Amino acid sequence: MDALETLKKYWGHDSFRPMQKEIIDRALDGGDVLAILPTGGGKSVCFQVPCLMKEGLALVVTPLIALMKDQVQNLEARGIRAVALYAGMTRREIDLALNNAAYGDFKFLYVSPERLGTALFKSYLEVLNINYIVVDEAHCISQWGYDFRPDYLQIGELRRAVDAPVIALTATATPRVAQDIMDRLSADGREFTLMKSGFERENLNYIVRECSDKLGQVLTVCNSVPGSGIIYLRSRSKCEELSARLKAEGLSVAFYHAGLGPQARASRQEAWKRGEIRIMVCTNAFGMGIDKPDVRLVIHMDLPESPEAYFQEAGRAGRDGKTSYAVLLWNRTDLQRASKLERTSFPELEYIADVYQKLHIYNSIPYDQGENRQVKFDLAEFCAHFKLERSRVHYSLVYLERSGHITYSEDVDIPTRVQIVRSRNELNDLVFDDPLLGDVLEALMRGYPGIFSFAVCINEERFCAACGVSVEHLHRLLYRLSLEHVIKYIPCERSSVIVLHHNRLQPGNVDMQPQRYEMLLQNYRDRCAAMAGYVTQDSECRSRYLLKYFGQENSTLCGRCDVCRAKGSKGELNLLREYLAAHPNATIEDIKALALNPSSGFTPRVLELYRLLSR
Repeated sequence: MDALETLKKYWGHDSFRPMQKEIIDRALDGGDVLAILPTGGGKSVCFQVPCLMKEGLALVVTPLIALMKDQVQNLEARGIRAVALYAGMTRREIDLALNNAAYGDFKFLYVSPERLGTALFKSYLEVLNINYIVVDEAHCISQWGYDFRPDYLQIGELRRAVDAPVIALTATATPRVAQDIMDRLSADGREFTLMKSGFERENLNYIVRECSDKLGQVLTVCNSVPGSGIIYLRSRSKCEELSARLKAEGLSVAFYHAGLGPQARASRQEAWKRGEIRIMVCTNAFGMGIDKPDVRLVIHMDLPESPEAYFQEAGRAGRDGKTSYAVLLWNRTDLQRASKLERTSFPELEYIADVYQKLHIYNSIPYDQGENRQVKFDLAEFCAHFKLERSRVHYSLVYLERSGHITYSEDVDIPTRVQIVRSRNELNDLVFDDPLLGDVLEALMRGYPGIFSFAVCINEERFCAACGVSVEHLHRLLYRLSLEHVIKYIPCERSSVIVLHHNRLQPGNVDMQPQRYEMLLQNYRDRCAAMAGYVTQDSECRSRYLLKYFGQENSTLCGRCDVCRAKGSKGELNLLREYLAAHPNATIEDIKALALNPSSGFTPRVLELYRLLSR
């Protein structure tokens, strides 16, 4: 079966998207490849198809736990077996998953990067028949990347232990980042091929608006552009507040952020994907890996932290190729806030070193102990205990991760766990007043090997579908069984998790890597400057500005962004004349509405043109 037949069999598509076939062919030839494809370019197919065509399983390294789980579910829905390892799993659960990957009929093993260096994972390398090493979000391995992760550097060591070609993928990489990725992933005697798709999005209209009344602008845009949309904010509380205000205006809206429980997030995401919710107001926790092609509108109400983040988030609009809008609202206060955020994002090294010690004190870890320990972490409780500012502690932990001391996984879903504590003989003698209790117990025994020996993770949605009960009903049944002392029931929870990479060090012995700190600070300043330049300049095509940032020097004017439209005022004048001929009773208020509507073809300059015509 060739690549196209594999695509047709599992995905039902008759053709590949641009660059997919070339990347797949290179991977099938056994060469290492770095693929840079824009958001929505179909990166997962580029490694899933060649893996299915070869014996063995693909080892997929990705830092995005939500995306990892989503891809595993999507693969299993297509009849392809996949398993994932991530923060929050116990050693026994990881051992069982690795054993299944090694000896079961699995094609994909998804791994978060911090797992690569553990002794348990390394002990399985010889028996894992790995056909490809896949590095998703590959910019994380580059010190110049906007989301550098030291755990990714272990992939270089993995290459020395596993003789398999690499497929590295990312949506955002500058030329310097791309070269750094290939340098860090290259192996002796193997040629690395860079395959890069053009970043132009011919259907996407970039609109930048400087305004003081952002809420009014949002209402105008949402009422003017039909279809599904996303509104990004950087604050959880602002998401909830804006969602309530838009609902009060009659819009179909919900909010989404990492502070919601797993069931709430899953139900809202599915309702939005089905079109039951039109607009999702969210932090950047929403959108990654979501396959919804008909998003017509992405609005940013806060200034994104980098062109890379903005390009990814804006690119979630119009994946079906139809006309869509990426609208960024800003004012001078946003620029001042971005400048002030630098102090919060980069606490002093002495402060970060103090947070390192307090983290160990909080978990009662003495000096020279703690290596590879995994601890649950509640940021609010930690800061209250030590009377510290939450945002500065958060960014201190981020830097401790980037300097290789810890792995910091925020808001991890730790699934429901169940262990049967009665023997099989004892279970035969049990009589329940509710027959569903017996049905659930039977399904647990059949579906989860080892459940008598240790607590196993339960996929609640899949289990409920098999048993014909709701998730809420399942929780009540499991609780009843625990009260009868039949099972040990550990409900699902949501927690941040920190993995300590080494034993606790004495004060003064913690390597704070000041040179890395200065480099990251300068990179941060450069990205902030590039983002500020994007919104404040009004002479260069928005699309061309972004493409130039990513190293694509030769590009045409998009003709659709607010800058291109403003430059085309002669055409806009003719368009206005046509509008007035068709609407002879139009008022200045009608013209203002046209100016505020990004899909009308007019810009704010139309008000000036209208006044000129009215003289």
